[in-house]
Amino acid sequence: MSKDISYDAIMSRRSDIVKDSAGIDFARFERGGVAFDYEAMLAATGYTLDKVREVQFEASVGNTPIIELRNITALARLFAKPGYGARIFIKDEAANPSGSFKDRRAATAVYHAKRSGYKGVIAATSGNFGAAVASQAAAKGLKCIIVQECYDSRKTGQPEIIEKARKCEAYGADVIQCTVGPELFYLSLKLLEETGYFSASLYSPFGVTGIETLGFEVANQMKVIAGGFPDTVVCTNAGGGNVTGTARGLAKAGCKAEVIGASVNLAGLHMASDTSFNRKSFTTGHTGFGVPFASWPDRSDVPRSAARPLRYLDRYVTVSQGEVFYMTELLANLEGLERGPAGNTSLAAAFSIAMEKPADHIIVVQETEYTGAGKHVQPQLSFARRNGIEVKFGNSSEEIPGKNIILPESAAGIKAIDLDLDHMRQSLIRHAKETSSEPLSDFDIDFLAEETGTTPAFVYQNLG
Repeated sequence: MSKDISYDAIMSRRSDIVKDSAGIDFARFERGGVAFDYEAMLAATGYTLDKVREVQFEASVGNTPIIELRNITALARLFAKPGYGARIFIKDEAANPSGSFKDRRAATAVYHAKRSGYKGVIAATSGNFGAAVASQAAAKGLKCIIVQECYDSRKTGQPEIIEKARKCEAYGADVIQCTVGPELFYLSLKLLEETGYFSASLYSPFGVTGIETLGFEVANQMKVIAGGFPDTVVCTNAGGGNVTGTARGLAKAGCKAEVIGASVNLAGLHMASDTSFNRKSFTTGHTGFGVPFASWPDRSDVPRSAARPLRYLDRYVTVSQGEVFYMTELLANLEGLERGPAGNTSLAAAFSIAMEKPADHIIVVQETEYTGAGKHVQPQLSFARRNGIEVKFGNSSEEIPGKNIILPESAAGIKAIDLDLDHMRQSLIRHAKETSSEPLSDFDIDFLAEETGTTPAFVYQNLG
Protein backbone atom coordinates (compact mmCIF):
# COMPACT_ATOMS: atom_id res chain seq x y z
CA MET A 1 0.00 0.00 0.00
CA SER A 2 1.42 3.40 -1.01
CA LYS A 3 2.06 6.04 1.64
CA ASP A 4 -0.27 8.98 2.08
CA ILE A 5 1.56 11.97 0.60
CA SER A 6 -0.98 14.63 1.51
CA TYR A 7 0.31 17.76 3.23
CA ASP A 8 -0.96 16.72 6.66
CA ALA A 9 0.42 13.20 6.31
CA ILE A 10 3.88 14.33 5.24
CA MET A 11 4.08 16.93 8.01
CA SER A 12 2.96 14.34 10.58
CA ARG A 13 5.92 12.17 9.51
CA ARG A 14 8.37 15.07 9.68
CA SER A 15 10.34 13.70 12.66
CA ASP A 16 10.82 10.29 11.05
CA ILE A 17 11.72 11.79 7.67
CA VAL A 18 14.29 14.09 9.23
CA LYS A 19 15.68 11.28 11.38
CA ASP A 20 16.33 9.21 8.26
CA SER A 21 17.54 12.08 6.09
CA ALA A 22 19.79 13.85 8.61
CA GLY A 23 20.81 10.94 10.81
CA ILE A 24 19.64 12.80 13.92
CA ASP A 25 16.93 11.54 16.26
CA PHE A 26 15.67 14.83 17.63
CA ALA A 27 13.47 12.99 20.14
CA ARG A 28 16.64 12.04 22.05
CA PHE A 29 17.07 15.62 23.15
CA GLU A 30 13.55 16.32 24.47
CA ARG A 31 13.66 17.13 28.18
CA GLY A 32 10.25 18.51 29.15
CA GLY A 33 7.09 20.18 27.96
CA VAL A 34 9.06 22.68 25.86
CA ALA A 35 12.68 22.08 26.87
CA PHE A 36 15.32 20.17 24.98
CA ASP A 37 19.06 19.73 25.38
CA TYR A 38 20.32 22.28 22.89
CA GLU A 39 24.05 21.77 23.44
CA ALA A 40 23.70 17.98 23.22
CA MET A 41 21.85 18.37 19.91
CA LEU A 42 24.67 20.48 18.47
CA ALA A 43 27.31 18.09 19.79
CA ALA A 44 25.49 15.12 18.22
CA THR A 45 26.92 16.06 14.82
CA GLY A 46 30.29 14.87 16.07
CA TYR A 47 32.05 17.88 14.56
CA THR A 48 34.20 20.05 16.80
CA LEU A 49 35.16 23.57 15.76
CA ASP A 50 38.59 22.32 14.74
CA LYS A 51 37.07 19.55 12.61
CA VAL A 52 34.69 21.96 10.91
CA ARG A 53 37.59 24.28 10.13
CA GLU A 54 39.45 21.35 8.59
CA VAL A 55 36.42 20.33 6.50
CA GLN A 56 35.93 23.88 5.26
CA PHE A 57 39.62 24.38 4.47
CA GLU A 58 39.59 21.26 2.28
CA ALA A 59 36.51 22.66 0.50
CA SER A 60 38.19 26.08 -0.06
CA VAL A 61 35.62 27.65 2.27
CA GLY A 62 36.41 30.24 4.90
CA ASN A 63 39.56 32.16 5.80
CA THR A 64 38.01 35.07 3.93
CA PRO A 65 39.58 38.54 4.20
CA ILE A 66 38.52 41.37 6.47
CA ILE A 67 38.53 44.79 4.81
CA GLU A 68 38.50 48.16 6.57
CA LEU A 69 36.04 50.56 4.96
CA ARG A 70 38.08 53.71 5.48
CA ASN A 71 36.05 55.93 3.15
CA ILE A 72 32.70 54.87 4.57
CA THR A 73 34.06 55.33 8.09
CA ALA A 74 35.22 58.83 7.13
CA LEU A 75 31.73 59.59 5.80
CA ALA A 76 30.11 58.43 9.05
CA ARG A 77 32.45 60.73 10.97
CA LEU A 78 31.29 63.70 8.90
CA PHE A 79 27.80 63.25 10.37
CA ALA A 80 28.81 62.16 13.89
CA LYS A 81 29.60 64.49 16.77
CA PRO A 82 33.32 65.21 17.40
CA GLY A 83 35.24 62.18 18.59
CA TYR A 84 32.61 59.76 17.29
CA GLY A 85 32.32 57.58 14.23
CA ALA A 86 33.49 54.00 14.81
CA ARG A 87 35.84 52.18 12.45
CA ILE A 88 33.87 49.89 10.13
CA PHE A 89 35.23 46.61 8.78
CA ILE A 90 33.59 43.91 6.67
CA LYS A 91 34.27 40.18 6.52
CA ASP A 92 34.25 39.52 2.79
CA GLU A 93 32.33 36.25 2.57
CA ALA A 94 31.76 36.82 -1.15
CA ALA A 95 35.22 35.23 -1.49
CA ASN A 96 33.72 31.79 -0.75
CA PRO A 97 33.20 29.38 -3.69
CA SER A 98 29.54 30.20 -4.33
CA GLY A 99 29.79 33.76 -3.05
CA SER A 100 28.31 33.86 0.45
CA PHE A 101 28.78 32.73 4.04
CA LYS A 102 26.23 29.97 3.32
CA ASP A 103 29.14 27.93 1.92
CA ARG A 104 30.16 27.38 5.55
CA ARG A 105 26.83 25.77 6.34
CA ALA A 106 26.83 23.74 3.15
CA ALA A 107 30.42 22.47 3.44
CA THR A 108 29.75 20.76 6.76
CA ALA A 109 26.40 19.30 5.72
CA VAL A 110 27.57 17.99 2.35
CA TYR A 111 30.77 16.57 3.82
CA HIS A 112 28.69 14.65 6.33
CA ALA A 113 26.30 13.45 3.63
CA LYS A 114 29.20 12.10 1.56
CA ARG A 115 30.86 10.52 4.59
CA SER A 116 27.58 8.87 5.63
CA GLY A 117 26.95 7.29 2.24
CA TYR A 118 24.05 9.42 0.99
CA LYS A 119 23.77 9.65 -2.80
CA GLY A 120 22.45 13.18 -2.85
CA VAL A 121 21.37 16.23 -0.86
CA ILE A 122 18.21 18.33 -0.75
CA ALA A 123 17.73 21.87 0.53
CA ALA A 124 14.62 24.04 0.73
CA THR A 125 15.69 27.64 0.13
CA SER A 126 15.03 30.64 -2.06
CA GLY A 127 18.36 32.18 -1.13
CA ASN A 128 22.11 31.83 -1.34
CA PHE A 129 22.06 28.54 0.56
CA GLY A 130 20.79 26.71 -2.51
CA ALA A 131 23.81 27.79 -4.54
CA ALA A 132 26.11 26.89 -1.66
CA VAL A 133 24.67 23.37 -1.33
CA ALA A 134 24.76 22.86 -5.11
CA SER A 135 28.37 24.03 -5.25
CA GLN A 136 29.53 21.76 -2.45
CA ALA A 137 27.54 18.79 -3.82
CA ALA A 138 29.18 19.24 -7.21
CA ALA A 139 32.63 19.19 -5.61
CA LYS A 140 31.76 16.00 -3.69
CA GLY A 141 30.13 14.21 -6.61
CA LEU A 142 26.67 14.08 -5.03
CA LYS A 143 23.28 14.64 -6.63
CA CYS A 144 21.50 17.80 -5.54
CA ILE A 145 17.90 19.00 -5.51
CA ILE A 146 17.02 22.57 -4.53
CA VAL A 147 13.40 23.44 -3.75
CA GLN A 148 12.67 27.15 -4.26
CA GLU A 149 9.72 29.30 -3.27
CA CYS A 150 9.90 31.40 -6.40
CA TYR A 151 6.59 32.63 -7.84
CA ASP A 152 3.29 34.19 -7.00
CA SER A 153 0.09 32.68 -8.43
CA ARG A 154 0.63 34.60 -11.70
CA LYS A 155 3.94 32.75 -12.13
CA THR A 156 5.83 36.01 -11.67
CA GLY A 157 9.20 35.38 -10.05
CA GLN A 158 11.55 37.76 -8.33
CA PRO A 159 14.72 38.51 -10.34
CA GLU A 160 17.04 37.59 -7.46
CA ILE A 161 15.41 34.18 -6.90
CA ILE A 162 15.34 33.37 -10.61
CA GLU A 163 19.04 34.25 -10.84
CA LYS A 164 19.77 31.93 -7.93
CA ALA A 165 17.96 29.11 -9.75
CA ARG A 166 20.28 29.57 -12.71
CA LYS A 167 23.27 29.58 -10.37
CA CYS A 168 22.14 26.29 -8.80
CA GLU A 169 21.61 24.75 -12.23
CA ALA A 170 25.08 25.86 -13.29
CA TYR A 171 26.44 23.65 -10.51
CA GLY A 172 24.41 20.71 -11.82
CA ALA A 173 21.54 20.80 -9.36
CA ASP A 174 17.91 20.07 -10.19
CA VAL A 175 15.76 23.05 -9.17
CA ILE A 176 12.10 22.59 -8.29
CA GLN A 177 10.24 25.87 -8.06
CA CYS A 178 6.95 26.40 -6.26
CA THR A 179 4.58 29.25 -5.56
CA VAL A 180 4.54 31.08 -2.25
CA GLY A 181 2.79 29.28 0.60
CA PRO A 182 3.24 26.32 2.93
CA GLU A 183 4.38 23.87 0.25
CA LEU A 184 8.11 24.71 0.39
CA PHE A 185 8.91 22.54 3.41
CA TYR A 186 6.25 20.01 2.40
CA LEU A 187 7.87 19.46 -1.00
CA SER A 188 11.35 19.12 0.46
CA LEU A 189 10.18 16.59 3.06
CA LYS A 190 8.28 14.63 0.40
CA LEU A 191 11.38 14.51 -1.82
CA LEU A 192 13.59 13.47 1.09
CA GLU A 193 11.27 10.55 1.77
CA GLU A 194 11.11 9.55 -1.90
CA THR A 195 14.82 9.84 -2.71
CA GLY A 196 16.54 8.88 0.53
CA TYR A 197 18.83 11.90 0.09
CA PHE A 198 20.44 13.85 2.93
CA SER A 199 18.61 16.86 4.36
CA ALA A 200 20.90 19.87 4.08
CA SER A 201 18.57 22.01 6.16
CA LEU A 202 19.43 25.59 7.00
CA TYR A 203 18.24 24.91 10.53
CA SER A 204 20.07 21.67 11.28
CA PRO A 205 22.99 21.43 13.73
CA PHE A 206 25.30 20.85 10.74
CA GLY A 207 24.28 24.19 9.28
CA VAL A 208 24.73 26.25 12.44
CA THR A 209 28.00 24.66 13.59
CA GLY A 210 29.34 25.46 10.12
CA ILE A 211 28.91 29.18 10.81
CA GLU A 212 30.81 29.09 14.11
CA THR A 213 34.03 29.31 12.11
CA LEU A 214 32.90 32.72 10.82
CA GLY A 215 32.70 34.25 14.29
CA PHE A 216 35.91 32.52 15.30
CA GLU A 217 37.75 33.97 12.29
CA VAL A 218 36.34 37.48 12.85
CA ALA A 219 37.64 37.51 16.42
CA ASN A 220 41.11 36.18 15.64
CA GLN A 221 41.65 38.18 12.44
CA MET A 222 40.78 41.42 14.22
CA LYS A 223 43.37 40.66 16.90
CA VAL A 224 45.97 40.70 14.13
CA ILE A 225 44.52 43.64 12.18
CA ALA A 226 43.58 45.96 15.04
CA GLY A 227 45.36 44.53 18.05
CA GLY A 228 42.23 43.30 19.80
CA PHE A 229 38.77 41.84 19.47
CA PRO A 230 36.00 43.87 17.80
CA ASP A 231 33.66 45.79 20.08
CA THR A 232 30.54 45.20 17.99
CA VAL A 233 29.64 42.60 15.36
CA VAL A 234 26.61 43.23 13.14
CA CYS A 235 24.87 40.25 11.50
CA THR A 236 22.09 40.28 8.93
CA ASN A 237 19.26 38.29 10.54
CA ALA A 238 16.65 36.11 8.87
CA GLY A 239 16.10 32.60 10.23
CA GLY A 240 18.60 33.18 13.03
CA GLY A 241 21.39 30.81 12.01
CA ASN A 242 23.77 33.60 11.02
CA VAL A 243 23.49 35.29 14.41
CA THR A 244 23.60 31.99 16.31
CA GLY A 245 26.67 30.53 14.61
CA THR A 246 28.60 33.80 14.56
CA ALA A 247 27.95 34.52 18.24
CA ARG A 248 28.96 31.01 19.24
CA GLY A 249 32.17 31.30 17.23
CA LEU A 250 33.01 34.65 18.79
CA ALA A 251 32.52 33.14 22.25
CA LYS A 252 34.73 30.16 21.42
CA ALA A 253 37.49 32.62 20.51
CA GLY A 254 37.05 34.36 23.88
CA CYS A 255 35.49 37.45 22.29
CA LYS A 256 32.67 39.19 24.16
CA ALA A 257 31.67 41.62 21.42
CA GLU A 258 28.21 43.14 21.34
CA VAL A 259 26.16 41.12 18.83
CA ILE A 260 23.61 43.12 16.84
CA GLY A 261 21.13 41.61 14.41
CA ALA A 262 19.90 43.68 11.45
CA SER A 263 16.91 43.09 9.17
CA VAL A 264 15.16 45.00 6.42
CA ASN A 265 11.87 46.39 7.69
CA LEU A 266 9.03 44.65 5.83
CA ALA A 267 6.40 45.21 8.50
CA GLY A 268 2.90 44.73 7.18
CA LEU A 269 3.87 42.27 4.44
CA HIS A 270 2.91 38.67 5.15
CA MET A 271 5.65 36.43 3.78
CA ALA A 272 3.25 33.57 2.95
CA SER A 273 0.86 35.91 1.13
CA ASP A 274 0.49 35.60 -2.62
CA THR A 275 -0.29 39.31 -2.93
CA SER A 276 2.65 40.40 -0.74
CA PHE A 277 5.28 38.12 -2.25
CA ASN A 278 6.35 40.43 -5.09
CA ARG A 279 5.73 43.67 -3.23
CA LYS A 280 9.06 43.35 -1.46
CA SER A 281 12.57 43.75 -2.84
CA PHE A 282 14.40 41.47 -0.41
CA THR A 283 14.15 37.70 -0.33
CA THR A 284 16.07 37.24 2.91
CA GLY A 285 17.45 39.24 5.79
CA HIS A 286 14.09 40.87 6.46
CA THR A 287 11.64 41.04 9.34
CA GLY A 288 9.29 38.57 7.64
CA PHE A 289 11.76 35.87 8.67
CA GLY A 290 13.74 37.62 11.39
CA VAL A 291 10.91 38.47 13.77
CA PRO A 292 8.80 35.28 13.68
CA PHE A 293 11.83 32.97 13.74
CA ALA A 294 13.28 34.87 16.71
CA SER A 295 10.06 34.65 18.70
CA TRP A 296 9.51 30.96 17.83
CA PRO A 297 12.45 29.21 16.12
CA ASP A 298 10.83 25.78 15.65
CA ARG A 299 8.83 26.65 12.54
CA SER A 300 11.06 25.07 9.88
CA ASP A 301 11.71 21.69 8.27
CA VAL A 302 13.32 20.17 11.38
CA PRO A 303 11.60 19.45 14.72
CA ARG A 304 14.11 21.53 16.66
CA SER A 305 15.95 24.37 14.98
CA ALA A 306 19.61 24.88 15.82
CA ALA A 307 19.15 28.60 15.13
CA ARG A 308 18.13 30.28 18.42
CA PRO A 309 18.85 34.01 17.96
CA LEU A 310 17.37 35.34 21.19
CA ARG A 311 20.00 33.40 23.11
CA TYR A 312 22.67 35.56 21.54
CA LEU A 313 21.32 38.94 20.42
CA ASP A 314 22.29 41.99 22.46
CA ARG A 315 20.37 44.30 20.14
CA TYR A 316 18.15 43.97 17.07
CA VAL A 317 17.66 46.80 14.56
CA THR A 318 15.92 47.37 11.26
CA VAL A 319 16.78 49.45 8.21
CA SER A 320 14.57 50.30 5.24
CA GLN A 321 14.74 48.87 1.73
CA GLY A 322 15.76 52.29 0.39
CA GLU A 323 18.58 52.59 2.91
CA VAL A 324 20.03 49.22 1.88
CA PHE A 325 19.89 50.10 -1.81
CA TYR A 326 21.60 53.41 -1.02
CA MET A 327 24.31 51.63 0.98
CA THR A 328 24.85 49.16 -1.87
CA GLU A 329 25.66 52.05 -4.19
CA LEU A 330 27.75 53.75 -1.50
CA LEU A 331 29.92 50.67 -1.01
CA ALA A 332 30.57 50.43 -4.73
CA ASN A 333 31.19 54.13 -5.29
CA LEU A 334 33.30 54.87 -2.20
CA GLU A 335 35.13 51.60 -1.63
CA GLY A 336 35.13 50.00 -5.08
CA LEU A 337 33.39 46.92 -3.70
CA GLU A 338 30.30 45.71 -5.54
CA ARG A 339 28.43 43.34 -3.25
CA GLY A 340 24.89 42.04 -2.98
CA PRO A 341 22.09 43.37 -0.79
CA ALA A 342 22.02 40.80 2.05
CA GLY A 343 25.34 41.82 3.56
CA ASN A 344 24.58 45.46 2.86
CA THR A 345 21.62 45.19 5.21
CA SER A 346 23.98 44.82 8.15
CA LEU A 347 26.35 47.37 6.62
CA ALA A 348 23.58 49.98 6.47
CA ALA A 349 22.83 49.27 10.13
CA ALA A 350 26.54 49.44 11.00
CA PHE A 351 26.88 52.82 9.30
CA SER A 352 24.11 54.24 11.49
CA ILE A 353 25.46 52.57 14.63
CA ALA A 354 28.99 53.85 13.90
CA MET A 355 27.74 57.42 14.34
CA GLU A 356 26.66 56.51 17.91
CA LYS A 357 30.02 55.06 18.90
CA PRO A 358 33.41 56.66 19.74
CA ALA A 359 36.04 56.82 17.00
CA ASP A 360 38.16 54.10 18.64
CA HIS A 361 35.22 51.66 18.69
CA ILE A 362 35.50 48.80 16.16
CA ILE A 363 32.48 47.45 14.27
CA VAL A 364 32.69 44.37 12.06
CA VAL A 365 29.99 43.56 9.53
CA GLN A 366 30.42 39.81 9.49
CA GLU A 367 29.41 39.00 5.92
CA THR A 368 29.15 40.17 2.36
CA GLU A 369 27.61 38.26 -0.56
CA TYR A 370 28.21 38.04 -4.28
CA THR A 371 26.23 40.26 -6.59
CA GLY A 372 24.77 39.49 -10.01
CA ALA A 373 22.12 40.43 -12.55
CA GLY A 374 19.16 39.75 -10.28
CA LYS A 375 20.70 41.28 -7.17
CA HIS A 376 21.72 44.65 -8.62
CA VAL A 377 19.88 47.75 -7.49
CA GLN A 378 18.39 48.69 -10.87
CA PRO A 379 16.78 45.31 -11.70
CA GLN A 380 15.31 45.25 -8.19
CA LEU A 381 13.91 48.78 -8.47
CA SER A 382 12.57 48.14 -11.98
CA PHE A 383 10.81 45.02 -10.71
CA ALA A 384 9.36 47.04 -7.84
CA ARG A 385 7.99 49.68 -10.22
CA ARG A 386 6.39 46.98 -12.40
CA ASN A 387 4.60 45.73 -9.31
CA GLY A 388 3.17 49.14 -8.48
CA ILE A 389 5.75 50.27 -5.92
CA GLU A 390 6.66 53.97 -5.93
CA VAL A 391 10.42 54.60 -5.91
CA LYS A 392 11.67 58.02 -4.83
CA PHE A 393 14.19 59.96 -2.75
CA GLY A 394 13.17 61.43 0.58
CA ASN A 395 12.95 60.55 4.26
CA SER A 396 13.45 56.80 4.38
CA SER A 397 11.80 56.60 7.81
CA GLU A 398 8.53 57.31 5.97
CA GLU A 399 8.89 54.23 3.74
CA ILE A 400 5.84 51.95 3.78
CA PRO A 401 6.76 48.37 2.77
CA GLY A 402 4.65 47.21 -0.14
CA LYS A 403 3.74 50.77 -1.16
CA ASN A 404 7.00 52.62 -1.73
CA ILE A 405 10.78 52.50 -1.56
CA ILE A 406 12.36 55.73 -0.31
CA LEU A 407 16.08 56.20 -0.83
CA PRO A 408 17.58 58.71 1.62
CA GLU A 409 18.60 62.11 0.31
CA SER A 410 22.08 61.59 1.80
CA ALA A 411 23.96 59.07 3.93
CA ALA A 412 23.01 61.09 7.00
CA GLY A 413 19.47 59.82 6.49
CA ILE A 414 20.40 56.19 7.21
CA LYS A 415 18.98 55.49 10.67
CA ALA A 416 18.80 52.03 12.22
CA ILE A 417 15.66 51.55 14.31
CA ASP A 418 15.75 49.38 17.43
CA LEU A 419 13.24 46.57 17.82
CA ASP A 420 11.96 45.61 21.27
CA LEU A 421 13.81 42.41 22.18
CA ASP A 422 11.84 42.06 25.41
CA HIS A 423 8.63 41.97 23.39
CA MET A 424 10.03 39.09 21.33
CA ARG A 425 11.16 37.31 24.49
CA GLN A 426 7.71 37.68 25.97
CA SER A 427 6.17 36.35 22.77
CA LEU A 428 8.41 33.27 22.87
CA ILE A 429 7.52 32.57 26.50
CA ARG A 430 3.79 32.91 25.86
CA HIS A 431 4.03 30.69 22.79
CA ALA A 432 5.87 28.05 24.79
CA LYS A 433 3.16 28.04 27.43
CA GLU A 434 0.40 27.76 24.83
CA THR A 435 2.03 24.89 22.96
CA SER A 436 2.97 22.80 25.99
CA SER A 437 0.54 19.97 26.75
CA GLU A 438 1.56 19.96 30.41
CA PRO A 439 2.42 22.54 33.08
CA LEU A 440 5.88 23.98 32.65
CA SER A 441 8.46 22.36 34.94
CA ASP A 442 11.43 24.03 36.61
CA PHE A 443 13.53 22.49 33.84
CA ASP A 444 11.30 24.19 31.25
CA ILE A 445 11.62 27.51 33.06
CA ASP A 446 15.42 27.28 33.08
CA PHE A 447 15.35 26.36 29.39
CA LEU A 448 13.18 29.38 28.53
CA ALA A 449 15.56 31.62 30.46
CA GLU A 450 18.40 30.35 28.26
CA GLU A 451 16.24 30.68 25.13
CA THR A 452 15.50 34.32 25.84
CA GLY A 453 18.89 35.27 27.27
CA THR A 454 17.22 36.32 30.52
CA THR A 455 16.54 34.80 33.97
CA PRO A 456 13.96 32.41 35.47
CA ALA A 457 12.45 35.44 37.22
CA PHE A 458 11.85 37.11 33.84
CA VAL A 459 10.21 33.94 32.54
CA TYR A 460 7.88 33.61 35.53
CA GLN A 461 7.01 37.31 35.25
CA ASN A 462 5.90 36.86 31.63
CA LEU A 463 4.03 33.55 31.85
CA GLY A 464 0.79 35.44 32.48
